[in-house]
Amino acid sequence: MFVPLHIQSAYSLLTSTVRIKELAALAKEQGYKALALTDRNVMYGSLYFYKECKKLGIKPIIGLLADILDEAEESFPMILLAENNDGYQNLLKISSAIKTKSPKGLPYKWLKAYSRGLIAISPGAEGKIENLLAENQEEKAYEAAGLFADIFGPRRFFLSIQRQSTAAKSEMEAKIGQLAANQGLDIIATNPAFYLMKEDAMSQEVLLAIKNGAKLSEDDRERLPSHEFYLKDPREMAELFQDCPEVLENTLKIAARCQVDIAFNRPLLPQYPAEPGVSSDELLKLICEKGLEKRRPQAPRSYMERLHYELDIIKKMNFSDYFLIVWDFMKFARQKGILTGPGRGSAAGSMVAYVLSITEVDPIEHHLLFERFLNPERVSMPDIDIDFPDNRREEVISYVASRYGEFHVAQIITFGTLAAKAALRDTGRAFGLNPKEQETISKMIPGRTGISLKDALGESKALREFVNQSELNKKLFDTASKLEGLPRHTSTHAAGVVISGQPLTDLIAIQEGHAGIHLTQFPMDLLEELGLLKMDFLGLRNLTLIDLIISAVQKNTGQKIDIASLPLKDEKTFRLLSKGETTGVFQFESDGIRNVLKRLNPTDFEDIVAVNALYRPGPMENIPLFIQRKHGMAEETYPIPELKEILKDTYGVIVYQEQIMQIASAMAGFTLGQADLLRRAVSKKKKDILDQERQHFIKGALMQGYKEHAASEIYDLIVKFSNYGFNRSHAVAYSMIAYQLAYLKAHYPSYFMAALMTSVIGNEDKISQYVRESRKLGIQVLPPSINSSGFPFKADKESILFSLGPIKGIGGAVLKEIFSARRQKKFEDLFDFCLRVSGKAVNRKILEALVHSGAFDEFGKDRATLLASLDVALSHSELVNPDDSQFDFFESSEFSLKPKYIEVDPIRLEDKLYYEKNALGFYLSNHPVTGYRNVFSHFGAVSIDEAIISKEPKIFLGVYITSVKTIRTKKGEVMAFLSVSDENGDLEAVAFPNVYSKHSSVLSNGEILMIQGTMEERDGKKQLIIHDAYKLEKLYRMMEEDKTRLFIKIEQDKQTNPILQKIKQALLKHPGTTQVMLYYESEERYVQLSLRDWVTPSRELLARLETIAGEGNVILQQE
Repeated sequence: MFVPLHIQSAYSLLTSTVRIKELAALAKEQGYKALALTDRNVMYGSLYFYKECKKLGIKPIIGLLADILDEAEESFPMILLAENNDGYQNLLKISSAIKTKSPKGLPYKWLKAYSRGLIAISPGAEGKIENLLAENQEEKAYEAAGLFADIFGPRRFFLSIQRQSTAAKSEMEAKIGQLAANQGLDIIATNPAFYLMKEDAMSQEVLLAIKNGAKLSEDDRERLPSHEFYLKDPREMAELFQDCPEVLENTLKIAARCQVDIAFNRPLLPQYPAEPGVSSDELLKLICEKGLEKRRPQAPRSYMERLHYELDIIKKMNFSDYFLIVWDFMKFARQKGILTGPGRGSAAGSMVAYVLSITEVDPIEHHLLFERFLNPERVSMPDIDIDFPDNRREEVISYVASRYGEFHVAQIITFGTLAAKAALRDTGRAFGLNPKEQETISKMIPGRTGISLKDALGESKALREFVNQSELNKKLFDTASKLEGLPRHTSTHAAGVVISGQPLTDLIAIQEGHAGIHLTQFPMDLLEELGLLKMDFLGLRNLTLIDLIISAVQKNTGQKIDIASLPLKDEKTFRLLSKGETTGVFQFESDGIRNVLKRLNPTDFEDIVAVNALYRPGPMENIPLFIQRKHGMAEETYPIPELKEILKDTYGVIVYQEQIMQIASAMAGFTLGQADLLRRAVSKKKKDILDQERQHFIKGALMQGYKEHAASEIYDLIVKFSNYGFNRSHAVAYSMIAYQLAYLKAHYPSYFMAALMTSVIGNEDKISQYVRESRKLGIQVLPPSINSSGFPFKADKESILFSLGPIKGIGGAVLKEIFSARRQKKFEDLFDFCLRVSGKAVNRKILEALVHSGAFDEFGKDRATLLASLDVALSHSELVNPDDSQFDFFESSEFSLKPKYIEVDPIRLEDKLYYEKNALGFYLSNHPVTGYRNVFSHFGAVSIDEAIISKEPKIFLGVYITSVKTIRTKKGEVMAFLSVSDENGDLEAVAFPNVYSKHSSVLSNGEILMIQGTMEERDGKKQLIIHDAYKLEKLYRMMEEDKTRLFIKIEQDKQTNPILQKIKQALLKHPGTTQVMLYYESEERYVQLSLRDWVTPSRELLARLETIAGEGNVILQQE
């Protein structure tokens, strides 16, 4: 028999295709009793390997293929296997040392210190000894072998041989045999495995090509020397080494010696560095009591009782240190002026967290339950996630690292994998496809998140056609499918940080991270299984936004806003929410939730909390009932009267998980801890558990005096809502952020919108959206100013000054140069600007972008004149400020002549807007459509943003065509994909061959026209299918030719759907060019119908309309 001791998994990134689950399963199938994993320099997969082998009854041998650095700074690999737990810890330290301090490899001189508990094996062709023997440097090879035997001990250092076939006994093997005999060393057989099955060799070659950016056609690319590097079974190995079975037996001996036991779920909570003689429990109690006095001077007795209740549970569970650690870094954040969120998750239900200023939500005032956060009936690590502004999160993490030590704190690793599109694109590159071809096949995969290549093949006709086109394409697709899902690179978890009392390298491997903070080599799930403390430090853009707003308000007005103490009954805020004007308001931005807000008309903070909890799949079905009951349109009902107290704030609708807990407590006499266990149990929806808990619940309810049928009905309700119910603590905390943003928008709209734009610099679509929103709110958005604009958008009470940051080509170095020169004095004109900023930082291209953006408009010259004068300004600057290599003819004091502008004709509006859009990504000062809006409105055209949310079957739009791309269909017909825009947005449109052939002359770049079509959704985005197109000339002609208008008065008693439908049907039977206006008497409101409903006002039509609307209510008016 034989034990494989040299296997690299897919965690040797882009080198091996071996997946750990498949490795263990195949090893089991082949009859292996033990197995080693030896990834190169990393321990990423070691715990997954350990667990999977244990699960299948295979002994896991944890190893590492470590690069060792010799005195000449040359590296070579060495197989290191953990003989015991000391050895496992040394593997963690060796991997950590290589990945944090010595990326080329572990220096020779460090090896001895880490050798305890390790078995070392020279790995074969790449090994130090083998290389020296290959170069006939026997003496040095013997010396190296002796050195390793001294470091590890002669019984813990082995040589290895490999055979690719029965005839593969080599000269090298003979040399190794001689050396082993001379040095008294044992030899083992290995067969390095980089893939599982022989037929996987091609996939591994492609993976290496992806790693190195190579193509399979390149002769000099990196590759393995043969197709034999797969997991051979014991019989194959016995046949290969039948002449020297002892080299196989030696692998069994090594396996027998290796015994590593990894402990999971250990209590690894770090201790807070308290003063000597003061326990963590005592310190926490002291700080909490002081915190309560500060939070609620003369608080009701219930507050102190709740605090002591929570402290007792925390003490019993040994979590005082945890709370002190969080309190400490939150205190640091406050001292540094770092805004923190009001809370997140169930932690908002803790009084201890509230008085420690970890959260900002009073759990008694908001009826939140501690047991939903920390259940005394179920010991589990508390989980407090903290939100910080995304631009200051790293300051807090750095503080924690300095407080507890560099090797006690780390961020958490994640692995980016080869997803379907990437796998196909990267494999295509290796197969020799050019970038355009790679992009083409990548686009054949539907855009659905998480789609697999297998599913894509079923869904995409284009992909199936590509695969079936040739054997090569099939091979490409099959190879990509084998590589799909393999880890490609490492990255950092968005929030997770581990804090350890012990040095992390005693427990896990680490590697170099970001900004001086190490990165764990194990992902989050494994860290938690080991028992390490994981905390989430989340960067929340909305907190950055709040910080920007309150800072700007204070700077400009002197008013200091206490964001944590806003009145929760503010009328202006609820008016804004009721109108659905929630662009930029956290959790309330989607069209769907805005519609809910408009229907709900929230008047209380509780309404916002409930909407936040209900607006998700499942609970959404209760929204109509919730709204009806709030407005008294439906009766509030309760399953039993005793539940009214629990459900009254939500009008009898079960919304929160905490309500389920309270119902179980009130009806079955459960403690809140037991009620939480019930909630968790029934949410799993397993029949045996549901039946068991039903008996438990009914038994409790009977003891409380309830009838069995009533108890059974309530239990069914609990089961139904266990998955629907939302964590109330989280809903309250996050609704608080939403309310704060809504308040700031209602009271400081210009500052709000300016901060919102600043927060999305780099995303021109978002900035464009927010500019449009600002204008709707009556806020003027001014073009950028070279003398006044900064990187942030600046606001005063009624206007916003555009930032220099979004101008294309304007990076940090350019801004720094401009701001530095501007600090001395303002720029007087274009020539002064070019004279005082460096031409190296601000080149001609950047100057043109500044002109086109409007940043130089304040110099009082037309943009055409500024552009015409650029060469003069740059030449003047070079003359006065020559390069060091040129001779300066003038002293600066002698040369004060300033050139004159080259005056030219003003720039055409269309050109001005075209170049402005190029510079900013959208139209700021105006839009090509604006001047024709009255024409389009005459024909009932709507704006793009209205069209996107409209449910009308046919839409008319007045637009400017920004781009047109034509393609030929399979029938050889031409169709077009267009991008169109107006003052309110951008839209993609499609003209199929029948439409494009008719209107190709007007469907071209730069045209302003009216289009008619239907809205469709594709890949989650709306697009217009064009049916008709109207040039401006035709629209003017239609207005001139038919100046009649048909007015129809709708009396109050006739404003019903049946009558309106009859009017519509009558109009549709008489299409024409006469405009139709409806007048709704009850609302005193005119509605102009769009062109599709215009008519030919025949006698027959007029008579029919009078029959429907009533005599005297139909008037044909000639203008």
